[in-house]
Amino acid sequence: MESLSKYGLIAGNGKFPFLVLEAARSQGIDMVVAAIKEETFPEIEQHATKVHWMSLGQLGKLIKTFKSEGVNQAIMAGQVKHKQLFSSIVPDLKMLQLLASLAVRNTDSLIGAVAKILEDEGIHLMDSTLFLRPLLPEPGLLTARALSEEEKRDLNYGHRIARELGRLDLGQSVAIADGACVAVEAMEGTDAVMERAAALVNGRSLRVVKLAKPNQDLRFDVPVIGPATVRLMTRLRVTALAIEARKTLMIDREELIREADAAGIAIVAVE
Repeated sequence: MESLSKYGLIAGNGKFPFLVLEAARSQGIDMVVAAIKEETFPEIEQHATKVHWMSLGQLGKLIKTFKSEGVNQAIMAGQVKHKQLFSSIVPDLKMLQLLASLAVRNTDSLIGAVAKILEDEGIHLMDSTLFLRPLLPEPGLLTARALSEEEKRDLNYGHRIARELGRLDLGQSVAIADGACVAVEAMEGTDAVMERAAALVNGRSLRVVKLAKPNQDLRFDVPVIGPATVRLMTRLRVTALAIEARKTLMIDREELIREADAAGIAIVAVE
């Protein structure tokens, strides 16, 4: 019997959307893709049966496309850079109405409003990890090398700051060096935080904490790390990373851990 649910994927950048498509297909689900022109990798065309391209500001087109395709369940996957809010993107009437209704334009309020509009149109926004639960780590050490006492101290300190940062809905990541907070995330993303921190510490070792928000809504924004994260950490002398257990997506986990072990980087999943 054919499922009553038809799934759509709102695809941002990175590998996350591809993983969702692959996992869904393995369960017999073929998703309709709404690809964001400013973000989605063009290779998405080779991984989905139906791809509709639209600008980030075309909320009306997104709704019209999904409704015409019969989509009633949707997943957001892949990063949409927060700075896009201040780019030259031209919002359509539907998006303009949404923006005008917001007193605060942070991530939660903006995407929460999009989710409400979709829901009102009969399109239910699902947890973005729905098909990817095995890729979310359990608590504990993930690498061969354990944390040093100094790294534990820095990560514990960073954990407290990152929790408060998330509570304020500012960002997910903080960088620590020698017991001092060097950089915190706002709109720039974790990679940019590490780059900025490395430029400030003049070659000293860094530790990074990347946590979900206290009440992280996994429909909208899942913390993600991958092999590229480890390569950047290696270049910038980030020796240890703490991530949120059960709420952080590890892209290409085996390769990620292998590269971390080769570089002597310690990674731990925390609660």
